[in-house]
Amino acid sequence: MIDHISLNVADYERAKAFYAAALAPLGFSLVMEVTVEMTGSFAGAGFGVDGKPFFWLTGTGRQTPIQHIAFGAESRALVDAYYEAALAAGGTDNGAPGLRPHYHPNYYGAFVLDPEGHNIEAVCHAPQ
Repeated sequence: MIDHISLNVADYERAKAFYAAALAPLGFSLVMEVTVEMTGSFAGAGFGVDGKPFFWLTGTGRQTPIQHIAFGAESRALVDAYYEAALAAGGTDNGAPGLRPHYHPNYYGAFVLDPEGHNIEAVCHAPQ
């Protein structure tokens, strides 16, 4: 099981604001931040659920190649809410909410490019 993952970003403050807004419908919040003084080299923002940060942004420069990260959602309505929040926060449509039966019959996902071009998805595998 993966404990945490990080994404390097060029514009740390913009990315932090985008992810705070985009992931809020999925129950994520900014759990903690670390400073350059604390790490010796980078500022970081840890997003998570129930006080456990498991998705980190680090202000160490634009990450290449572009990444695809999918966040699980408990319902299709939450996938829809993620999509709307991510677009409102400055993301770009990369696949509106809907079924993707080529993955499996209940695969319901939405794809948004974050401000640095990463493909960020919310997905629900439940039948409804």
